[in-house]
Amino acid sequence: MNYDPLECKVTDAPAEVGVYECEVRLKFRLIEERGVLTNSEQLLELLLDAYSCGADEYLEPLDVDVKANEISELAASPQMRRRLMRLRNSKD
Repeated sequence: MNYDPLECKVTDAPAEVGVYECEVRLKFRLIEERGVLTNSEQLLELLLDAYSCGADEYLEPLDVDVKANEISELAASPQMRRRLMRLRNSKD
């Protein structure tokens, strides 16, 4: 399994966009300062930052399960549908 961080590739070609429902389950061990992980408002951000940097001597990946399914645009919130329309209109 590859745990290297992803690189963003930018192209000039317009991309077709859709709405996706995503579920991510990550299990890893992390060496961190005591008390840092008790702030629930910053916990997810800190954990994702640590994981996105890739495995090193302070992070040990154990299990990854990722699911992404395209869903109907009608299942998205009105705010997300408006953003999708703006995105599509901005291509012109």
